[in-house]
Amino acid sequence: MLPSYLTMAAILFCIGLYGALVKRNAVIVLLSIELMLNAVNLNLVAFSKYGVVPSLTGQVFALFTITVAAAEAAVGVAILIALFRARGTVHVDEFDEMRR
Repeated sequence: MLPSYLTMAAILFCIGLYGALVKRNAVIVLLSIELMLNAVNLNLVAFSKYGVVPSLTGQVFALFTITVAAAEAAVGVAILIALFRARGTVHVDEFDEMRR
């Protein structure tokens, strides 16, 4: 049962990595980072349930990671809205300067 969880997490992580490295839209990049964090959460929960010594440690770390991901998403969207208001675009290629 553990290999199926790990395979699914690897697929999710690879899809998120592809989106973060290839896509130009900043919203898609933020969603891809969230997808990678969810793959990590899946690994943590799978290892806490099917590991050598099953315990709640992995689930506690997954809960902490979900909290950090929610804060990262809120801050990321706020920064993205500010950049969109200042520049009028959400393409990552055009965010090469701090000031304009």
